[in-house]
Amino acid sequence: DVMTVRSSIHPEAKEMSTVLYEQAGKIVTITINRPDAMNAIDAETQAALVEAWTRFRDDDGAWVAILTGAGEKSFSAGADLKKMIPASFGKGARRRDHESLGLGGITRGLEIWKPMIAAINGHCLAGGMEQALACDIRISAPHASFGLPEVRWGIFPGAGGTQRLPRTVSLAKAMEIILMAKTLTAEEALAAGLINAVVPAAELMPTARKWAETICEKGPLAVRAAKEAILRGLTMPLQDGLRLEAFLSGTLRGTEDAVEGPKAFAEKRKPNFQAR
Repeated sequence: DVMTVRSSIHPEAKEMSTVLYEQAGKIVTITINRPDAMNAIDAETQAALVEAWTRFRDDDGAWVAILTGAGEKSFSAGADLKKMIPASFGKGARRRDHESLGLGGITRGLEIWKPMIAAINGHCLAGGMEQALACDIRISAPHASFGLPEVRWGIFPGAGGTQRLPRTVSLAKAMEIILMAKTLTAEEALAAGLINAVVPAAELMPTARKWAETICEKGPLAVRAAKEAILRGLTMPLQDGLRLEAFLSGTLRGTEDAVEGPKAFAEKRKPNFQAR
């Protein structure tokens, strides 16, 4: 059952088709649906993505999300330059919605501790790559390409690229990619540690769903606490990170799931987690 997301920012708009929101069991698939425009983000798509990600974050029945692009050419080419740039740059530039919330709704300001998988089906460039970097796991088709080419046009990666890329690959590699506006193939991205796997195009979505299902078998509250500990700990000195880990670990022990897990282990059965 595929439902399109209606934007609350434009309540008069009819059902939108720029973003598709599909839920199967505990797994949500969010598809940027502008294949004719390389799945670039215009204002309408931005509003729909913010709504889609907020809906995923707040839905207790949704445990893992997969982000992908429609078609076979492009995951996302980032901001739609023709539509977004004129009002965002130059002397009279206004602060835009995508700057405060982050392009695509996930690159700045929206904290989601549930796991997010990027299924990269084609060009993953500029704000498209910044959306992929905001996900936790990245799986790619062989023909995908990766880059943050903004400096070529006199701007720079302003939706998390300068912060997340050096936290994902080596500092030297991040400098090379950003300062030289370099584009990487899927194999080069894999070698750099930018993505987790390259699979045949026909197996991309099945693989993403399989990985999502694997995560869904684990304790959901434990998975979310682990993600939070990892990401928040990255910005802390080790001793502070260890304190955060101890706090989150201790909080987790008081949950029903933490009782069920060891009980299932002792009884040699699969645990039945409730996210409680």
